[in-house]
Amino acid sequence: QVQLVESGGGLVQPGGSLRLSCAASGITFSMYVMGWYRQAPGKQRELVARIFSSGNTIYADSVKDRFTISRDNAKNTVYLQMNSLKPEDTAVYYCHSRRATFDYWGQGTQVTVSS
Repeated sequence: QVQLVESGGGLVQPGGSLRLSCAASGITFSMYVMGWYRQAPGKQRELVARIFSSGNTIYADSVKDRFTISRDNAKNTVYLQMNSLKPEDTAVYYCHSRRATFDYWGQGTQVTVSS
């Protein structure tokens, strides 16, 4: 059974930092493209960042130079380091894994940026 379990969300002030983690089980982690998506109230889910098996990364323009995605294949875990957080970063953040036709989601973790 595939599981993606996110952690690290919470309430943070503008300008603060958080690190999200996503622990995967039931997949050959190193072979999967891993990503973070987010969904704010009333908005569509959007891609935040993605990391390939090669280690290459892509980012949404809105988070470039503020967020960093990384992976530890030995721990089957993907991370999202979020710095200089803004109120508009408030959303539920979801971990995602993909390989060919196999596609899995985590349950999400809430990130709230507010003073």
